[in-house]
Amino acid sequence: MGLCLLVTLPLEFVFRARVYRRIRTLLLALLPVVLVFSVWDIAGIVRGHWTYSPRYTTGIVLIFDMPLEELVFFIVIPICGLLTYEAVGTGLGWLRRGRPSPRRPVGGGY
Repeated sequence: MGLCLLVTLPLEFVFRARVYRRIRTLLLALLPVVLVFSVWDIAGIVRGHWTYSPRYTTGIVLIFDMPLEELVFFIVIPICGLLTYEAVGTGLGWLRRGRPSPRRPVGGGY
């Protein structure tokens, strides 16, 4: 997950994705994802549909035995997706104008 953040981090600067600069918008985008998937996971754990191997997790558990890694996953992957989405929107805007210009961000939307 750290590698995912590391690989997509340059998109914030090269393509002016502006994901990290708009903290409030980022949090509003993450909130429903984290809530829905956490509830989904907790329901699966409580019902015994799946478990997590202590061999592949840190052993830090949150409510209802959900491992910390699962929550981190629900935060990191959407951030990487938002960075990619914003970067693609900016790149397409540059192509439409016929010239790449990192000084003029398009800023998609989320």
